[in-house]
Amino acid sequence: MDLCWHWCRFEELGLPGLYEVLALRQQVFVVEQRCAYLDVDGLDPFSWHLCGRDPQGRLSAYLRLVDPGRKFAVPSIGRVITTPAVRGTGAGRALMAEGVAGHDRLHPGQANRIGAQAHLQAFYRSFGFEPVGEPYDEDGILHIDMVRAHPLRPSAAPFEGATPAAGPSPIRGVPLGSDVVHAPDGALGERHDP
Repeated sequence: MDLCWHWCRFEELGLPGLYEVLALRQQVFVVEQRCAYLDVDGLDPFSWHLCGRDPQGRLSAYLRLVDPGRKFAVPSIGRVITTPAVRGTGAGRALMAEGVAGHDRLHPGQANRIGAQAHLQAFYRSFGFEPVGEPYDEDGILHIDMVRAHPLRPSAAPFEGATPAAGPSPIRGVPLGSDVVHAPDGALGERHDP
């Protein structure tokens, strides 16, 4: 599955783009997973948004990268999702690879902390995330916090040295990864924000 990746800030999503993102998140996280929760949590305006579109331009994969100092002291990848149509094609693995690469470019030297669905620990470990703490119930789904130390600073404590975001990134509007990624095997369609 070839997807075209695009990074943007909240205000650059535009109304149609925001509607697509929120509709996809509701379709999977609320309806498919039968989990009533407030998806619009106030963090979207303080995040980078990664959208993966199929050759027909349909939103097929999405995640957000929350600015440091907003959710955690360090940046946080979350709302990782793929449509049912692309699951099993590697789109989830390609999405996460682009998300991690974007994090490393936007936040060099900083760790990343996520709240992952516990059954997906092996998937996230394949991207360098390690569990911290004990599993916990969130909205009826077992989760666990995981941290990925930056590869250039593997011994750095995951919560030290993070500073809150101050204004737009100096690379705003510049794509952080390749325009088209060939997705290897793998699938993903889950929310992992605590």
